[in-house]
Amino acid sequence: MYKIVNKTELVPKIKIFEVEAPEVAAKSNPGQFLIVINGEKGERIPLTLCGYDTKKGTVSFAFHEVGKTTKDLGKLEPGQEIDNVTGPLGNPSEIKNFGKVLCVGGSVMIAPLLLQSKALKEAGNHVTTVLGARSHPFIMMEQEAEKYSDKVIISTDDGSKGYKGLGFLKELCEKEKFDRCVVMGPVILMKDVSAITKPFNIPTIVTTTPIMIDGMGMCGVCRVTVGGKMLFGCVDGPEFDGHLVDFDELILRQRTMLPEERLSSVLAEMHGGCKCGRHKA
Repeated sequence: MYKIVNKTELVPKIKIFEVEAPEVAAKSNPGQFLIVINGEKGERIPLTLCGYDTKKGTVSFAFHEVGKTTKDLGKLEPGQEIDNVTGPLGNPSEIKNFGKVLCVGGSVMIAPLLLQSKALKEAGNHVTTVLGARSHPFIMMEQEAEKYSDKVIISTDDGSKGYKGLGFLKELCEKEKFDRCVVMGPVILMKDVSAITKPFNIPTIVTTTPIMIDGMGMCGVCRVTVGGKMLFGCVDGPEFDGHLVDFDELILRQRTMLPEERLSSVLAEMHGGCKCGRHKA
């Protein structure tokens, strides 16, 4: 069992948990992920590491309350325990002095992105971090980004704060001459940023988030096509060259179980509000 030490709500429905897991913390690196299981028959959830403390023996992960499993997870409070936290899984990020690095993050993946921003800054890089969200109220961790970056830029889909959309990145790439780009967020964000950086020949690393079950290379569910080759997101990734990833295929694969996920969430809400005593959410 893994005790929850801290719980923070970054924006509505996006939370960070810090949990006791000393053996996991001792081996963790930026870019890796965990498999979290809540409940004896709980679903396996892959979540990218957004922090680890070897002295305290804790690891941190962020999640977005979307379906039944993540909503149930979000109900837990500090002092309560999670049944299983497995990791670290996947390959660590390459952290060294590249020169000028552009880090772009969106939604819940901003949290793990800032772990990389911090590591890249400590390695001697000049780090520019872009925080993206659909609207002003959903911009998160701006103060943390300021701490770990030389420059922070805000972008919102509706233009309510900072730049509107990602169009500004083209001019930024022309002006700054980046040596590397790291992108974490929704697949469409990674696709769009990769398309912008490609003409400038900026090596662009994306963190793929395919559907995943075991997270150890056995099930084959997390297939990603990279440069025409079929790779596994868990053992070959989760990071890949953004200029080689087949994002359209990745989007289709992510949507495979969407109807079942929505049905599960609706049924959980219905049963959770039922007073007959026969159902449990």
